[in-house]
Order: sequence, then C-alpha cells, then structure tokens
Amino acid sequence: MDNRLKSVLRPRPRIGLGGTPSDALASRLPQSSASRPSVMQAPVLVLNATFEPINVTAVRRALVLMLKGVAQAEETNHTEVHTTQKAIQVPSVIRLLTYRHIPQQSRALSRKNILLRDRNTCQFCGHALPASELTLDHVMPRSRGGRSSWENLVACCYGCNNRKGDRTPEEAGLKLQRRPRPFTLHTSRQLMRLIGHRDEKWRKYLFY
Repeated sequence: MDNRLKSVLRPRPRIGLGGTPSDALASRLPQSSASRPSVMQAPVLVLNATFEPINVTAVRRALVLMLKGVAQAEETNHTEVHTTQKAIQVPSVIRLLTYRHIPQQSRALSRKNILLRDRNTCQFCGHALPASELTLDHVMPRSRGGRSSWENLVACCYGCNNRKGDRTPEEAGLKLQRRPRPFTLHTSRQLMRLIGHRDEKWRKYLFY
C-alpha cells in the first residue's frame, strides 16, 4: 500500500517535510495563528476513491494531501489561502485518488479522539467547550484500578474534574451524560453526519 496514505486516518502532531516540490510547497501553507485559526482548522470531509466518506480532517491536512497528489478537491468553499507561489481554494470535501482499505476496528485511543467522540462536551455538566478547556477523566479512578480505556475515559471540564477528584461520579454527586463507548468507524460516520449539517456540500456524500 502507498505509504503516503497510511496516515490519512491517523492525525499527526506535525507535518513531516521532505525534499519534494510538493512538500516544499506544503511547508509554506499559512500556519494556524490568531489571525486565521478557523480557516486552517475547519473540518473537511475525506472520501475514499469510491466516494465513500471515511474521515474528517482539518483544512491544513487536506491541503497537504492535495499538494502531495494524494487527494483532490471535490467541493470547495469561497475562501482562499495563499502560499508564496499560488492561491488555493479551501476544500470542503476531498477524495483520495487511490482506494484505501478501512479496517473495521476502533480508532486509536487518544485525547483527540475521545474529545471528538464526546463532541468537545463535558460528560458531567454537558457544557461544550474548546479543547483547551477540557481534560480527560477516568470514570473509575486509576487509584481504584480504573483503566485508560474507551469505556473509562470521558471528556471533562476542569470544574467537574476538580469536583469529582479521586471519587466515582456517584460519590461526587455527578452523573454521566451517556455511557462511554469505543470510537468505531460507525461512530465516526454518525459524527460526520452531525458536522455535515453545518455544510450542505457534505450532504450528498453522507447518505442522509
């Protein structure tokens, strides 16, 4: 399988740069900053080569995939981003040019995926917050044998986390909004549909 496709479903903390012209161009993409954070971090729907929806990524990652020749834009927004060499329309939907086999298994257990599963919402008080204002809580405290697993980790605001402390939710007088579950491909598609309500360009790809 083409090594360039292996990371499409696995977000990376930074973009590795090589010596190819497309990588050099990708390195000149505008960085997320206080002036344009919403543009480069906006959600983009990723389709397989067969037009099946398989992931949601950020604009910056989508642009890198396009510049590397791994994907092409199927739908765009009216916004443009500018490199030192050209202006590029911001994609709303991209499609991989080579078919990617999607295994039927859970996503990697990570802070980012747990926040995505829980929709950036504290699972105790129900407040939706930016990722920087959320932490992860072990429902059954680690001091009592609680494991770091999909079923025992939830998004939690700092206020509820401090209130809960080293106790179970029941002992702290808190109640979970919903029982935590693994983040499967089925879960991902449900989230795609929810996000897609904000962008009508997604709808024809999401099997409403």
